[in-house]
Amino acid sequence: MEFMLLTLGDSIDRIFYQFDIAIFQFFAAIQNSFLTVVAKLFTSFGDQGFIVPMVILGLVMILFKRTRKFGFALVFAILVGTILTNVIIKPTVLRIRPYNTLQDVDFYWQAYLGAGSLSESDYSFPSGHTTGAFEMAIAVFLVFWSEGKKKIAWVFPVLALCTMGSRIYLMVHYPTDVLAGMIVGIVAGIAGYYMMKGVMHLIGKSDKLKNADLANVKFMRWCQGTAGAILIAVFVCGAFLYSFIPVLSEGGESAVRCAYDGEYDCYNAAKVDDPDYPPIDGKAYCKIHWKELTGE
Repeated sequence: MEFMLLTLGDSIDRIFYQFDIAIFQFFAAIQNSFLTVVAKLFTSFGDQGFIVPMVILGLVMILFKRTRKFGFALVFAILVGTILTNVIIKPTVLRIRPYNTLQDVDFYWQAYLGAGSLSESDYSFPSGHTTGAFEMAIAVFLVFWSEGKKKIAWVFPVLALCTMGSRIYLMVHYPTDVLAGMIVGIVAGIAGYYMMKGVMHLIGKSDKLKNADLANVKFMRWCQGTAGAILIAVFVCGAFLYSFIPVLSEGGESAVRCAYDGEYDCYNAAKVDDPDYPPIDGKAYCKIHWKELTGE
């Protein structure tokens, strides 16, 4: 009967416990203040604060003939990855975050606090940051590769791998979470690329759609060529800073934690000042426990 009550997340915890602990021990052993900042830097590439602007960038790029492939591939990959991770897998697996389930593992807990004790408000499997980084990286990688720009293409998977490692270093995900996120992200990136190919094939059948280009509008002609590339680079850098700067001050004792204190003291980030998750009896809860308590 006890086995029947286990979630898939509980089963993954038990099956991969030794593997996850061994990887955590390695990252705990190399932890220092410099690497912590580096980890926070790379983790920002998978944050919602970076991914949402990338969707906006992708939609804008679709309007320009020269960047249309990148735009479609990026938007489709993010859409597929979001559905797979947040709509299907996380609510099915229901894996609790390691900083909630491993609070009695001394080396882990000290490493979690040492890395800044960052937290999220939802389930752990798969890693959404890793999925986000890989879905974008693989989609862009495949477009660059198809255009013969292979040296540039490899930059993006390397960034995604660094994002993947940062989630373990910061102790907010099990190693098996990020491995699953990598797989989902690769699948989403490939799916986004081939969905782009399909849409581009359909567009190619219409001369009007094929030649549609916002760069042909008189006041937009300035953004072609080098100017356009610089504009994209500035936007990406701005999106990164928008994501990275808040991470530097997140976590720690000032963080607002979920009020749940049942089976464990929940260290998830509480939803504060969010009209979708109002306080319950004056207490703020994470997404998971807010939904459990309200039955929504």
